[in-house]
Amino acid sequence: MLLNDEFVIDDPEVDDPHMWTVERISEDGSFEIGPLYVTFDKKTVLNLWTDYPQKFTPEQIQIMREEEPYWYEFFMPRLEEA
Repeated sequence: MLLNDEFVIDDPEVDDPHMWTVERISEDGSFEIGPLYVTFDKKTVLNLWTDYPQKFTPEQIQIMREEEPYWYEFFMPRLEEA
């Protein structure tokens, strides 16, 4: 997915991040609950539930390991299956 007006970056003011969490805005203006979206380039949006690890590059997986260690550990079994 591409980052557009239906998505918003959660904390764009974080010092020197390489990964940002993204929220999807529903038609009624509320935030969608459930999916975990991230972007590494502020253009392409990836869903941790459906895209990890097959649509992530090795560099993106390493960034996630450093910047989001909780989610990296949570999804570790998927890396071991690949």
